[in-house]
Amino acid sequence: MMKPFLALCLFALIPACTQESQNQMSRSIQNWTGVNGILEVYAGEKLVRKFIQVDKLTTATATTDVVARPYRFGYGVLDENLDGVKNSGEKRVYFEFSDHSTNYIFYESPR
Repeated sequence: MMKPFLALCLFALIPACTQESQNQMSRSIQNWTGVNGILEVYAGEKLVRKFIQVDKLTTATATTDVVARPYRFGYGVLDENLDGVKNSGEKRVYFEFSDHSTNYIFYESPR
């Protein structure tokens, strides 16, 4: 009986939050559930790196304040042959890239 009441209270309070607070809650839920993302990195028009099975991209923040750092990071499988499939030998890796980069695309896998 108490759980449904608490859930109703939580949903009633969400509209009163600032947009940034709502975004942080949304990211927390997404962090928990994850997505099956793909990150493609281009040099000009040529695809040079692909990461598959990416859970999320995160903007780095300082540990002692709320200032965003000028890079994003995540974890995904480095797709060495750029075929969009995890093959034997392709491993999950940490990656990061500058916020000033414009040569990347991140999207949810259609599979």
